[in-house]
Amino acid sequence: MAIYEITKERLVAVPPTTLSAQGIRERYDLQRLLRANISAIDPDLYVVSEEFGEWTDASRRIDLLCIDREANLVVVELKRTEDGGHMDLQAIRYAAMVHLMTFERAVEAHATYLSKLGRADDAKTEILKFLEWEEPRAEFGRETRILLVSGEFSKEITTAVLWLNKLELDIRCVKMRPYSIGERVFLDIQQVLPLPEAAEYQVQLRKKTAEERQSQDYEYDFSKYDLSIFGQEYTDLYKRKLFFLAVRDLILRGNKPEQIMTVIPARKLLKVPGICSVEELKQKSAQLKTVSGGSYDLRRFFIEKDELFHVDGNTYALSNQFSRHHLPLLEKLAEVFPEAKISFHKTVAE
Repeated sequence: MAIYEITKERLVAVPPTTLSAQGIRERYDLQRLLRANISAIDPDLYVVSEEFGEWTDASRRIDLLCIDREANLVVVELKRTEDGGHMDLQAIRYAAMVHLMTFERAVEAHATYLSKLGRADDAKTEILKFLEWEEPRAEFGRETRILLVSGEFSKEITTAVLWLNKLELDIRCVKMRPYSIGERVFLDIQQVLPLPEAAEYQVQLRKKTAEERQSQDYEYDFSKYDLSIFGQEYTDLYKRKLFFLAVRDLILRGNKPEQIMTVIPARKLLKVPGICSVEELKQKSAQLKTVSGGSYDLRRFFIEKDELFHVDGNTYALSNQFSRHHLPLLEKLAEVFPEAKISFHKTVAE
């Protein structure tokens, strides 16, 4: 599709150009600009390393190694060519080489990357802040995604990507089409595969498959708990529901969310102004930023009609991301709110 400039008299087509015609280089221009503006191709990515390579052949390096908000590794391969070359094959090799990366190794790679940029930030802290984790978790790097970014893609690449996605790989193609007006160059950046309308469905399908695998994985903790609070007994609760009921009952008894947030991390409680419906909360939260500067993923919150809290003219939604590592927070709640008489223990199987 062409891009047009609107004038008073007519629509004027903005002439397309190519990256090579504009003298835009892969590493020294595209890569440099995208590492500092990675949200241009995906708003939920964080750059861990640039030119990453731990293998023997030093010429084989990942342009940008990222993570997403689900703690997946993301291999970003860049090309300025008009057909993408053999970037799909390169990216698959890189993904295979890096897919076993641990959280600790990611921190080391990120520390090296930050040092090269002249930044003194603590690598571990920055990664945890992006993921909104308090400490490393076993699910880091469970999946490895591929993002191909090019001026254009050949039919061979698009056919291969469509087929590989059917095999439950996550490979996406993002096209960068430059346009020029005088000395100014504009980039039209769009995901072309999978189509944005189908991307969410594919993500959910992969998640369902992953959850089915996890239910058969003995390493995962699916323990249930019994909760007692204000004399009320709840049984057979997964950890997310355990925390939800504890927070809900504290609020119902007149305790302010701000009091609870002195124990539960603030990022675990989404606050929007006004007494909102679910739809209104979705609209307003889209304008807010997390503590790490990203967007709120409402799939990570309890947002059904009866799950929202309305207090002092504001609406609150609690995170549904709680694991066994957060259980000490529930013990702390019991200390801070002794009148609630909070206690919990693993459900005893009959």
